[in-house]
Amino acid sequence: MRFYSTNSPQTTVSTEQALFHSLPADKGLYMPTHLPFLGPDFFSAIADQSLADIGFAISKALFSDEISKADLEELTHQAFPFATPVVDLEPGKTSVLELFHGPSLAFKDVGARYMAGLMSHYSKHSDKEVNILVATSGDTGGAVAMGFHNVPGVRVSILYPTGRVSELQEKQLTTLGGNIQAFEVDGSFDDCQAIVKQAFVDAELNAHLSLSSANSINIFRLIPQGFYYVSAYGQVQKYHKPVVFSTPSGNFGNLSAGAMVQKMGLPVAHFIAATNLNHVVPTYLETGVYSPKPSVTTISNAMDVGNPSNFVRLAHLYDDDYDQFKTNVSGYFFDDDETRAGMKRIHDQFGYVACPHTAIGIMGLQSYLNETQQDYVGVALATAHPSKFKPLVEEVLAQVVEVPERLEILAHRKKYSIVIPADYEAFKESFLQTI
Repeated sequence: MRFYSTNSPQTTVSTEQALFHSLPADKGLYMPTHLPFLGPDFFSAIADQSLADIGFAISKALFSDEISKADLEELTHQAFPFATPVVDLEPGKTSVLELFHGPSLAFKDVGARYMAGLMSHYSKHSDKEVNILVATSGDTGGAVAMGFHNVPGVRVSILYPTGRVSELQEKQLTTLGGNIQAFEVDGSFDDCQAIVKQAFVDAELNAHLSLSSANSINIFRLIPQGFYYVSAYGQVQKYHKPVVFSTPSGNFGNLSAGAMVQKMGLPVAHFIAATNLNHVVPTYLETGVYSPKPSVTTISNAMDVGNPSNFVRLAHLYDDDYDQFKTNVSGYFFDDDETRAGMKRIHDQFGYVACPHTAIGIMGLQSYLNETQQDYVGVALATAHPSKFKPLVEEVLAQVVEVPERLEILAHRKKYSIVIPADYEAFKESFLQTI
């Protein structure tokens, strides 16, 4: 499989190059030159398949000319020992796709664990250490830290904005030790992301180090996230209705993953981009003008992204055609007061406890279904376990939220991080001292 840069489509690289180098030198983003089309027979036969089985089948279609089927089967089944179940709120109308049953209790476990397996596969034939740089607004860092912890030949540096992640999210980033190092940045997620992007085009660093990313700027974070859209479709096709997905969105990797499997033939009737006050994409869908802005801090912190990297990927997937983009995606956004009210209403109406991000996804879905008045089955992505936002959820719902044991054990561990200003040279100096 070959990958092109969004800034120079005529230049392509191999799977291994795109995986380990993450960003092209021209500062574009890698995209597959070709997505195989999986016909109706494929999607009609997946109702009873596990996430691992679906991941294996799609991986074969993508990579079987480079990686053996045996290796792909081992990779996908090791990456996905957990399920991504669809839970009905209103059977045949409104459902949630629970993506928090992995080790870090967030949807990003799927992409991080698949990436770790793929890197481990290729690293067996190399003696050069890979340095992974990650910017996180909340859940990415925890999923990457847990997915890559103690993976041989890999060191991970995670940059996160001070004071802008929940306490348990921070513990996931800062307590594992070993090959995981956290950098606490006095700034926003956008600052963290800018530092990571600058590192990838720093000639001095790249001359001596093998740098890669596990952010959604790396195409291999996104490809496996498409697997759970396919799994969800298989679980709701029993209703024999067109399917719409509502995706809580920040950096827009998750929605890009859905658009990729749509291009591969997944019968998606429509996508909903649901955001908080960082609503540059919903505004674009309304006005046709894309205007990134500094990020705004909200209670749904994992979506606090003012300049989403993956917008360019979505645009490419829809042929850089605004009308095609708007035909396939609708945008809704909600402020903090609306999010709190939505969390309470969802609990009162359905008895379902949703984190603020999941609540925004459900509210976006409900808004779209109410507006369209079409007979769809809607699936909102539940992106994180509510215990990751325990104080907020308990305050809003006035009830205790139980913390799963795999997260609770981190709560009492000591935090270790390197505090730096939002400055690339400061990061580079500190980073070089850690390797």
